[in-house]
Amino acid sequence: MVFLLCSFTIWQREIVRFLRQRSRIVGTLGQPFLFWILLGSGFGSSFRIKGVELSSGYLEYFFPGILVMMILFTAIFSTFSVVEDRKAGFLQSVLVAPVPREAIILGHILGGTTLSILQGFLFLCAAPLVGITLTLEIIGLSFLIMLFISFSLTSLGLVFAWRIESTQGFHSIMNLFLIPLWLLSGAVFPASSAHPIISWLMTINPLTYGVTILRRNLFPSQTEFFSVFPSTLTCWVIICSFSVIIFLIASRTAKKYQG
Repeated sequence: MVFLLCSFTIWQREIVRFLRQRSRIVGTLGQPFLFWILLGSGFGSSFRIKGVELSSGYLEYFFPGILVMMILFTAIFSTFSVVEDRKAGFLQSVLVAPVPREAIILGHILGGTTLSILQGFLFLCAAPLVGITLTLEIIGLSFLIMLFISFSLTSLGLVFAWRIESTQGFHSIMNLFLIPLWLLSGAVFPASSAHPIISWLMTINPLTYGVTILRRNLFPSQTEFFSVFPSTLTCWVIICSFSVIIFLIASRTAKKYQG
């Protein structure tokens, strides 16, 4: 009960903090949406893949990628609270409490995951604009996919947040590390048309398999994009394994932190 109460309290604090910061809500929702509209409309019908018909041009291909981008931004921004809490002294107060650090980590991760999924669902409502019919099956599978992607990305952000002392340093490292992680996930361009080295980097990127499952769920007929990747079951195994591993790393990092 102590473990669950601690995790719930941290989770609730993350949600309340987010709802009180209206500029953060507008930024995390508005920036990816504008990015999708401007970049998608800019490429338009000039984006072509042999054997694949895109009724809405690049807007259609880019939709799952921008959905993952929104999840990534929300998940990473939620971990900024660790750096801010350290400066304010709140983190030190939490760490001396007689609760497992796994409970603290889990509360932060669940908070970031919840916020990411909520905003992901808001953006998913725009799916009919690119010809996607939102059925219960598609919505349910999208929820599971976003859950694992959000959980793993928030855990990854916490691994860095526990080690980096300044907000500026954390922001710089996140841009240096996570933006390439997103770019090399098949969110912006398919692996089948990339340089062999880039294609290989996309293959070893665990986020690629989350994007692949999401794209297969939203566009089951576009098999050309997935020819270089394994089956959906294998993709699920990879993204689930990555979520567990990165959570264990985040927990171990928190245990080693001395404040």
